[in-house]
Order: sequence, then C-alpha cells, then structure tokens
Amino acid sequence: MHWKNIYRGFFIGISDLIPGVSGGTIAFILGIYEDLLNAISGFFSKDWKKHIGFLLPLAIGMGGTLVIFSRVIEYLLKNYHAQTQFFFLGLIIGIVPYIAREVNVKQNFKIGHFFIILIVGVALASLAFVNPVDHGTITKLTASNALGLFLAGWAGSMAMLLPGISGSFILLLLGVYSTAIGALSNFNIPIIAVIGSGVVVGFIVSSKVIRFLLARFKYVTFSVIIGLILGSVFVIYPGFPEDGTYFMMCLLTLFIGLLVASLFSSFEKKTTK
Repeated sequence: MHWKNIYRGFFIGISDLIPGVSGGTIAFILGIYEDLLNAISGFFSKDWKKHIGFLLPLAIGMGGTLVIFSRVIEYLLKNYHAQTQFFFLGLIIGIVPYIAREVNVKQNFKIGHFFIILIVGVALASLAFVNPVDHGTITKLTASNALGLFLAGWAGSMAMLLPGISGSFILLLLGVYSTAIGALSNFNIPIIAVIGSGVVVGFIVSSKVIRFLLARFKYVTFSVIIGLILGSVFVIYPGFPEDGTYFMMCLLTLFIGLLVASLFSSFEKKTTK
C-alpha cells in the first residue's frame, strides 16, 4: 500500500472543493500525475489488484478531506475569498517552472509548442467571461435528462484529470453543479448513480487517452497541459482588492502558495528518486 498517498489525497480533495482549481494540477505538484493515470487506467483491467494499493490510500485521503474540510473551505471562500483564491493561484503558477524543467522546455519546445500554449491558454481563459447556464436543480430522473447528466459527469471527470480545468467548474458551466451537489446532500441515489456512471466512464476513457498522448506526442501534450494551467489562472483570478491591508494579505497568500508548490515539487522529486 502507498500510504503516503493519504496525505496526497487530502490535497487533491481540497482542490476539488475549490471551483476553478484542478485536482490534476495538484497531482502534478505532488509528482504523481502519470502514476495516477496509469493506476486509474490499470484498475479497470485484469491487473487491477496491483493498482489498488496506489488508489485506495488516495481515495481515503480525498474522501476524508471532503468530509472534514468541506466546511472549512466553505468558510474560507465565504469570509476570505480573495486570499484563498490567491493561495491557489500561487500553487498553480508555482507548478509551471517544475513542469518546464521536467520536459526541458528550452531544448525540446519549438515555436509550434509555444503557439499551442498560447491558443489553449487563451481558450481556457475565455471561460472566465462565460456565464454559467442555470437549468435549475434536477431532483427526478427522466429519460430525457439522464443522458445529459451522464455526459456531464463524463465531462467533469475528464476535467478532473486534466491539469488546469476544474471538474466542478465544468459542471457549473453545464448547469448541473447544483443538481450534483443537491443529489449528494439529499442522497438522491438515481441521480448520483447516473452522474457517477459518467464520472467512472470519463476516468477510464480520459486516463487511457492522456496516457496515449503522453507516450506518442509527449511535448505537444505537455504544451496543452501548460496552456491549460496558465489559462486557469485567469479563471480563478478574483481581482486585486483596493484596501491596502487586504491587498498585502492577498500577496502574502500568493507567496505562500508559490512556496508550497516549490517545496512540494522539490520534496516529491527527492522522494521519487
């Protein structure tokens, strides 16, 4: 069992509670992104037993976070929204130099790769100006809305695995975020089952697709990943407050986020070696 994954799951779980923050980005910071893809893809195969030791502690950590820290994050976002968002901005920005070193951008990236980063980054950043669709909260499952909920769960889970894109943000854009939260709060089993099925299928398909792309088109894929990460900065950027004290607090949490990303990247790289 990879018991160290419990604390890693805690941090990924916390990111999943923040709209706009990607669990995939946190997995990159923790140095387990490719291992996570391999484990998810391998778990749904005949060799699933050798991957459960990696995924189970991770799931325990994520589940524990959702139960223990959901109210803490809700409190922070309600009372210290800007400071909390700037902390996660620091985490996101801080991971870019780590990825750049891992793929040796200076040597391996051409003009086309930087163009991909620009296009993907601008495309994701533009979502910050999109107003989420509000379909209301669905409480009863019908033949007409079941497919939409399934596909929304699929899209959300794919976003969870892609650094830079938040699964909860995708659900918000698709207008089913309130439905998913309401179903979890009220234990609406039919709706949970449909959305959950989409999530599972999305994990299976997207993990295999991303693994294939990393194997066959490594630097193009990393260009897309860097673009997604940079674009997500504009999605969660809350704006600088006018109050001087508030402004300094935001800068402090931004610096702390940068420091945490740097420390985790260095620590995980050493432990991996």
